[in-house]
Amino acid sequence: MNDRILVDDDHPLLKRDGLLHAVFPSDYRQIRYFTLMLVQRSRPRGDERLLLEQQVSEIIKNAVKHGNACDSAKEVRVWYRFTHDEARLIVEDEGSGFQDIEKWNIFNEKRREFVERGDYAALMSYASWRTGRSDPSDGGNALFAALEYWDLGVVYSSRRNAVAVGKRFEDDLAEDAE
Repeated sequence: MNDRILVDDDHPLLKRDGLLHAVFPSDYRQIRYFTLMLVQRSRPRGDERLLLEQQVSEIIKNAVKHGNACDSAKEVRVWYRFTHDEARLIVEDEGSGFQDIEKWNIFNEKRREFVERGDYAALMSYASWRTGRSDPSDGGNALFAALEYWDLGVVYSSRRNAVAVGKRFEDDLAEDAE
């Protein structure tokens, strides 16, 4: 499990070599459709495929909503590869980027401390991440879940408008044979 969002242009997850590429308009109503187009031939089965679809959808949703402000004239660029062993995804929008990554990491660190200590009264102050630009439905929960799910990391470019994630899949073929 990862405990921090990284900013590192040289991180291997940000390398686009060997990845497929797609471009989508910033149409909030079409996010699930775009996501299904990307993950339709992914390797995981059953509930793992649903988790992958949900995670990919959240990343694209953040690019459309926060990066491109749902401006349909702006595009979301996606590089991806889903193999038997791993999932790789890079999503880039045309926005100014997630400028509060360091603040979010500090917030998440405190949140984790309260969870580990079982101090749920204190945790209530860290239940959701909010900034002056947040709307009532924002809360940072997608980022909390992303760090849990994407075990190869969550990495932003230095411009902070591109995020790369990666996940290793456990070999469950032996389980299928049983």
